[in-house]
Amino acid sequence: MNKTILSLNILLSLFVAKPSFGQDKLQAIMHDDTQWASPRKDYANQAYSKLNQINKRNIKNLHLAWEFSTGVTRGHEGAPLVIGNIMYVHTAFPNNIYALDLNHDQKIIWSYFPKQDASVKAILCCDNVYRGLGYGDGKILLQQNNGVLVALDAKTGKKVWDVLVNDSQTGATNTNAPHVFRDKVLTGCSGGEFGIRCFIAAYNLNDGSLAWKAYSAGSDADVLIGSDFNAANPHYNALSVYADVNGGNKEGGSYQALSKDQLKFSVADLGIRTWLKPQAADNGWDHGGGPVWGWFSFDPALNLVYYGTGNPSVWNPDVRPGDNKWAMTIFARDLDTGMAKWGYQLTPHDEWDYDSVNEIILWDAKDKKHRKLATHFDRNGFGYTFDRTNGTLLVAEKMHPFVNWATGIDLATGVPNKDPRYATHEDHDTKGICPAALGTKDQQPAAYSPRTKLFYVPLSHLCMDYEAVEAKYVAGQPWAGASLTMFPGPDGVMGGFMAWDGLHGKSKWYNKEQFPVWGGALATRADLVFYGTLDRWFKAVDAKTGNLLWKFQVGSGVVGNAMTYGHKGKQYVGVFSGIGGWAGIALNQGLTEDSDGAGTAGVLKELNHYNAAPGTGTFNVFSL
Repeated sequence: MNKTILSLNILLSLFVAKPSFGQDKLQAIMHDDTQWASPRKDYANQAYSKLNQINKRNIKNLHLAWEFSTGVTRGHEGAPLVIGNIMYVHTAFPNNIYALDLNHDQKIIWSYFPKQDASVKAILCCDNVYRGLGYGDGKILLQQNNGVLVALDAKTGKKVWDVLVNDSQTGATNTNAPHVFRDKVLTGCSGGEFGIRCFIAAYNLNDGSLAWKAYSAGSDADVLIGSDFNAANPHYNALSVYADVNGGNKEGGSYQALSKDQLKFSVADLGIRTWLKPQAADNGWDHGGGPVWGWFSFDPALNLVYYGTGNPSVWNPDVRPGDNKWAMTIFARDLDTGMAKWGYQLTPHDEWDYDSVNEIILWDAKDKKHRKLATHFDRNGFGYTFDRTNGTLLVAEKMHPFVNWATGIDLATGVPNKDPRYATHEDHDTKGICPAALGTKDQQPAAYSPRTKLFYVPLSHLCMDYEAVEAKYVAGQPWAGASLTMFPGPDGVMGGFMAWDGLHGKSKWYNKEQFPVWGGALATRADLVFYGTLDRWFKAVDAKTGNLLWKFQVGSGVVGNAMTYGHKGKQYVGVFSGIGGWAGIALNQGLTEDSDGAGTAGVLKELNHYNAAPGTGTFNVFSL
């Protein structure tokens, strides 16, 4: 090759490569480990930091550096952002924001206090929580509980724009953190227990105008499904994955998983056709739930957004025969258009409220195939790994042996083999279902370490008795349709924390915890993993062995996510305390009946011995 052609090729490669990096300044900020620019640090949701000043040798010297009290009670989920020398702290309802100057002893630079009607608190399922802020293009993004999405100038706190995402008068609210991917802000919808037909929506970061909106149920046009959807796995588009046994949606009935050659697939409008009569309201899918209130991830090279949808409405499965697509589904969508490239339903015809909103963590296998993968730990108790380019299911294994509602998942079809003993029906009290409705893992996110190639997963270890009941839909009113009680699983404890091999679907180590672990995990280059507990401990364990290396007792139970940042050459680790969420709602509201708090009041009553109520929000920061 002559030198002129070689030089031209180099120039062309630079020209092609430079715009994608230059246009995505946010991704460059995420690569700076001194900052924490996204709810889970980066697009991939790994919650992994290359900071290693705090390590196994010196962690015994880790001490409390400073605290910030938010002045707000109830559950403090999520984590602050750190952009440059400013930390942005959020609160539970009313979703206040504080910008703290890290250069001047955390002095408040500006604050923002949303004006929200207190009536919103009554329709927030599972406590007055809010999971964090977004950042991009010099703006801080706040998704208020009342459905208003707000963009603020990151330097001054002045409002740039706002837009109404959900109308709280209908029972729709928001608890998710908005996620900024390139020039879009993504947000969702809570309200599965109010019969809301939920969605994910993308707004243009510049002015707040709607770019696209994709519903979790309805026609292919509403769900943004095109002709190439699930091209690599057309069997995911099955009209039904089960054959009814003994009446299916009747007491004593259950479901037999169909084999791949029995599936009728590539059927249009499954978001309508898999919601069969009888329904408790209109066409079923009109009030189909599928809430989107968890965590979103993004692959810039594929331009795909990944997220999960929640439970179908109502909790009584007998009034919504069929698979109930596309609730309980992991979607991959084009960021620019919202069109779905693939979607996989994890729990067809959900009978237990096993929302699938938990995070999807993106990672690459360092093997001969160099596969682009995505791993998801579902409420239903299974850990999944997919080829994230096309949705092919590679791994689906129980996170813990106590999971009993299904005996396993057929990798050829992706369909769970349900155990008929744990089917739920109206006016029938089904005993001993594991896990309980809050799942083997709820929204509290796991972390991934590229060093150890392991995931670090907070777990709940609860089972339940479940009785579906008749419930009539009334707009703006709760629409649950089930009564349940919970109790500890067979390990004799209510929670745990584990390391998981995503390629082989196996736990590498597992630590028992007295209560469900409701705080999100952080992994660092020093092979440390941090997480918090409901009985007020903030812990660090060895990433390779799980051995406890350090712990500190904070002022209230932890439902926040551990994070880390660097400032003036020093590494800091922080976490919110302030008990709440589903695990702490009974404590916060003084509920005492075993079935209160959607079943958590009875099983978690011992939290009263460790926490004042309601929990008080504080951000706790530690350093050497």
